[in-house]
Amino acid sequence: MTELVSKPNAVRDAEEPLRILVVEDEESYREALSAALSKEGYAVELASDGSEGLRKFADSPPDLVLLDVLLPGVPGTEVCRRMRAIAPVPVIMVSALDSEVDIVLGLELGAADYITKPYHLRELTARIQAVLRRVSPPPVGLPVVSGRRLPQVPEVVAAGPIRIDFARREVTAAGKNVHLSRREFDLLALLLSPPGQVRTRDELIDRLWSGRDLADTRTLDTHIRRLRVKLENDPADPQYLVTVRGVGFRFDSEGRGERDRDRYPGEPAG
Repeated sequence: MTELVSKPNAVRDAEEPLRILVVEDEESYREALSAALSKEGYAVELASDGSEGLRKFADSPPDLVLLDVLLPGVPGTEVCRRMRAIAPVPVIMVSALDSEVDIVLGLELGAADYITKPYHLRELTARIQAVLRRVSPPPVGLPVVSGRRLPQVPEVVAAGPIRIDFARREVTAAGKNVHLSRREFDLLALLLSPPGQVRTRDELIDRLWSGRDLADTRTLDTHIRRLRVKLENDPADPQYLVTVRGVGFRFDSEGRGERDRDRYPGEPAG
């Protein structure tokens, strides 16, 4: 049997789309996945059976694999085993087999996740983002959005009295360590990337609660309130984590508070 050896990837630009290899023998699923993932901003490559998938994987390992289990020729379980021996690329198994034994077997073979058919495309894209975030988190600890790599950012950013260490996921305020939950850290990281940039409510919800339908923005407001309690001298009169009325939030490094001149351009007074 010919041994498949992974060829090293060339260094790619930070803005290059993430690559997904779809190994699926059913043409309807294959084409639907290609269209949906391309729309999300991913670069998609297709394979109709296990042998073709292995060849493409070894030639240029992608960022993630969507692998059908019930493939003609080489079954998906064996494809997964061989891929994991070639390169540590996350594999999401997709199958009509939904028994506990099948799911456990797939995970024991090294699959990062297992999703059963039929599935909703929104759920699948949320699973993809979750896996990519887990195995290769972006520098600021935020979800991958629109299928693109986030640009490189400094490991440490200081804004006003706040200092955030992205690599260590540590935050200090006026020199004192501040304990933040994972979601609070991700929210602060986004507001500091870069400081001063206005983030709309819709953008924050989409990035931090991707794949979930929020009936209102109370969850976001709760996290903003918690951050203010931990970071502001007076949470009731925030000077740094300010509201841009009718739009969203931003971090003001100068600590000027929520003044009229901080309105989002075009927003009427009053």
